Amino acid sequence: MTLTLIARVRDGRLVLDEPVDLPEGTELELVPAHDDDDLEDDDRARLHAALARSAQQFRNGPGLAADDVLRDIDAGKARSATANRAYVSLVLN
Repeated sequence: MTLTLIARVRDGRLVLDEPVDLPEGTELELVPAHDDDDLEDDDRARLHAALARSAQQFRNGPGLAADDVLRDIDAGKARSATANRAYVSLVLN
């Protein structure tokens, strides 16, 4: 069972924002939510550079629709060498 509960700390106690329908005495494992990620600075820089390259490639057109690429991959269809390089570049960079 996956259940997401939102709570805030008040006077040193966790207080749920909404009522919850759980049996009395139910134990929950609480994990603090955070906005950061596990990327190192150099990995984050590479990710942002790859996203920028991808956006520029898209603006330069013509692009490949993701749905078409995925459908072709699922169907095992061969793509042109150029399309394969573009797809691999997007995935690996």
